[in-house]
Amino acid sequence: YAKPDVSKKVRYNRNVQEDKEEREEKEVEIYESVDAIGDYHSDNQSHGGGPHTERHPPAVQRRPFRDAALCLAVLCFLMITGIIILSTYYNLVALETDQLQTRYDQLSSNYSQIQRKVSEKWCPDGWKRSGCSCYFKSDETKTWFRSRDDCRQRGADLVVINNKEEQKFVTELSKDGKFWIGLREEWRQEERKWEWVDGSPLTEMFWASGLSQDNWYTIAAICCDQQEKWTQGRCDYEYKKWICEK
Repeated sequence: YAKPDVSKKVRYNRNVQEDKEEREEKEVEIYESVDAIGDYHSDNQSHGGGPHTERHPPAVQRRPFRDAALCLAVLCFLMITGIIILSTYYNLVALETDQLQTRYDQLSSNYSQIQRKVSEKWCPDGWKRSGCSCYFKSDETKTWFRSRDDCRQRGADLVVINNKEEQKFVTELSKDGKFWIGLREEWRQEERKWEWVDGSPLTEMFWASGLSQDNWYTIAAICCDQQEKWTQGRCDYEYKKWICEK
């Protein structure tokens, strides 16, 4: 057998020793790395509440979402505020419009009343109103012609009776006597016709019964007898009271 080379063995041991030291250094580095990772996990567990705590993205990444939500909330608030303001304004305008319409209707009604009063002339002292006319009853007596002259001087004429309501009113005025009215018999186309002083035809008649139709003299109507009917009288001869109308 050959003798072992002692010198080689020493070198081998020296190499082994060097390899052992390198392994120990590497193990130390590995242990330090593991310890650093363990410390990092320990810190996370101490701040996060345990190994299973949910990890959140950094605050820098969450900020844009928070800003967007805040802007959206502000826009919604402004929109709701605008709607409330517009609704309130609309209600105020509608209320004001209703008030103006009511005021307009009142003014229109007042204007109509004032216009009606202005159109209806006021009766002078001593005259009485019925409908749209004023009536004057005399206390003295004259012929029909003189009576008509007196009415004209007062800016009127002898009364013209157009309907039953006016006949009733004139009858009430003439209860204390008989009065000339504005109805006279006129010659028209070779015949005698009754005609009112304003030229209107005789449509409503309230004649008493039994009156003569063969008078050769000019006659006029007289209001009224006890039955509230018209009678006749000579225009240029008989003296009666009279009633004027304007």
